Amino acid sequence: MSFRFLSFSLLIGLGAVLGHVYLYRRLVRQLVHGRLSRLLALSGLGLMTLVLMARRTFLDVLPESIADTVTVATYAWMGVALCLVITLLVLDLGRGLFAVVRRLLPKRAVAAASTSAPPPAPAVDEDRRRFLARTMAGGAFIAGSGMAAYGSWRAFSLPLVTELAVKIPKLPRALDGLTIVQLTDIHVGPFIRRRYMDALVQQANALKPDLFAITGDLVDGDVPTLGGAVSALSGLKSRYGSFFVTGNHDYYSGDEEWSEFLQSLGIQVLRNRHVSIGDAGASLDLVGVDDWSGGRRQRRPGYDLDRALAGRDSERAAVLLAHQPANFTVAAERGVDLQISGHTHGGQLLPMTLFIGLAWEHAAGLYQHGDSHIYVSRGCGFWGPPMRVGSPPEIVKLVLTA
Repeated sequence: MSFRFLSFSLLIGLGAVLGHVYLYRRLVRQLVHGRLSRLLALSGLGLMTLVLMARRTFLDVLPESIADTVTVATYAWMGVALCLVITLLVLDLGRGLFAVVRRLLPKRAVAAASTSAPPPAPAVDEDRRRFLARTMAGGAFIAGSGMAAYGSWRAFSLPLVTELAVKIPKLPRALDGLTIVQLTDIHVGPFIRRRYMDALVQQANALKPDLFAITGDLVDGDVPTLGGAVSALSGLKSRYGSFFVTGNHDYYSGDEEWSEFLQSLGIQVLRNRHVSIGDAGASLDLVGVDDWSGGRRQRRPGYDLDRALAGRDSERAAVLLAHQPANFTVAAERGVDLQISGHTHGGQLLPMTLFIGLAWEHAAGLYQHGDSHIYVSRGCGFWGPPMRVGSPPEIVKLVLTA
């Protein structure tokens, strides 16, 4: 198990404990009356804390049908709880800042005055304080619920389309204007099913690309469960076809089984190899690598750039499909002109949208190293909480220019 994965699990566990303690103190104690009601609320928060901390253990022992229900409920609550915590923190920080400013202003006034005595402190009205505390808690609950509702609507809505041109000096003039539509991080699973996939395929086909690049984290589940939903991808229509590379979640879900299934749909799976796109007159190399960490976590072969580039003419233009935006500088120095990646979700939810750049040098959008570029998509779907706030889903259309 990698250090990054372990740290992420510990972060979720610590966040679950602190977040639920905070919600109890700031919401339950303010808005819930009666010992029994508070005890029930405390028990519910405690149960959700345990489930979030040991969710993999719980899901492994539950029947599949029940496990899906628990997953949906757990991740939905995770998103709602996060939105509530954020709104409460904003209100508490604002109230604290206001109190500090209020305390400083009288001191300055007193220092400026000659010998005037400070005014007597006003008497504390406990009923008024209790009313204000409950009003703030109720307002935070409404605002947090509204934020969660918006995030859910945004997550299940069709992705935004990001279209941009990328200059590739080695691109043959005959291929100038070649278009690639990237679909990534769809995460077909308990939330995203066939209906969403049909709409996504229809939206992607409307962009009329020359080829489709599906850059990993396609699924969260096995082929028998999700094959019917994923088979919608057989409807993708383009000049040169559809190509897939594995993501870390595809490894967890059975990378070999999914690779075989996608091949049966007519989607080419690029596992550390490259293919030629174009014809005898003009072509480029489309290179695909396995996920950067998925293989290592399961002590199996994974990312192998050397193998993927073996036998390739370095004077030819090359586009690399790699799920994680890792190793880009090395790939650029090995002659890759464009790397297309995902994985980060652009943070997906506040506050991760603010901090994702600390974890990844290339977090979301277009970056350049010398003459080489990398585009990191926010992804089409979502993982965990069925919400997106501050990082809307996207389909990417890249236009290659010579």
